[in-house]
Amino acid sequence: MNPTTALYAKTGSVLLALMGLAACMMSPGKFTSSLDIRADRTFTFAYQGEVIVTDLDDMPSSSGDSDSDEETTGDEAVEDSTASVQTALYQQVAMTDEPGEAVDAAAATDENAPDSEEKIVKMQGIAEALMKEEGYRSVRYVGKNKFEIDYRITGKLDHGFIFPFNPDAQAIFPFVAIEMRKDGRVKISAPGFAENSDSKSAAMGGSGKSSAERSGIFTLTTNAEIISQNQEDGATTVPQGKQIQWKITPTTDTAPMAVLKFATGK
Repeated sequence: MNPTTALYAKTGSVLLALMGLAACMMSPGKFTSSLDIRADRTFTFAYQGEVIVTDLDDMPSSSGDSDSDEETTGDEAVEDSTASVQTALYQQVAMTDEPGEAVDAAAATDENAPDSEEKIVKMQGIAEALMKEEGYRSVRYVGKNKFEIDYRITGKLDHGFIFPFNPDAQAIFPFVAIEMRKDGRVKISAPGFAENSDSKSAAMGGSGKSSAERSGIFTLTTNAEIISQNQEDGATTVPQGKQIQWKITPTTDTAPMAVLKFATGK
């Protein structure tokens, strides 16, 4: 596991523990996102587009009664998860006395089934909680675990920044993170914009059906010094300074990353 993966896997585990595992994982759908960082440390971050929710309450538990300490591979984990869902459904049907109840059990796993009233209320609650936070200009639930979000915030980089994290919405989904360093450097990473096969980091919302809908552009613009970045085409010159653009697809497996350096004394 690389250091960045380890950091976000650990962060996710801590946040989940603090929130009592009552959380929703979110991942990007179709989106446009931009981050502008000035040499005076001011920044503007924007995200417009879809956010897809995975409710942990609906996910099969990853814990079991096995005494084995062996780690399973990604393929084995997928097979185990699928088997768990199938077994639960078969048990529901087998214990059902009324034919209608069996239909309801099957519908619960049907992606084309309409949202239940309970689910709609929960999702609307998430939207309302997010709208209380600074930066959210609009949050609209459009059904099928999908939100339309318009977010924009401007601030000063005298501390780190993560988008987004909202305990009131019972939602954690680190799409983009800015880490401040003591030597005047700042690291930008976007773990939520990439697929990662590591089983722990996958818990942060980067795998599953939602990743198949991930499609967008992430643009970094800055007039600060660029120390390093991982876009193979490099930075281009624009009136505002230098610009790096990452195209994000369902198969993107490397998270956008860049390191900038501010002049000392800022």
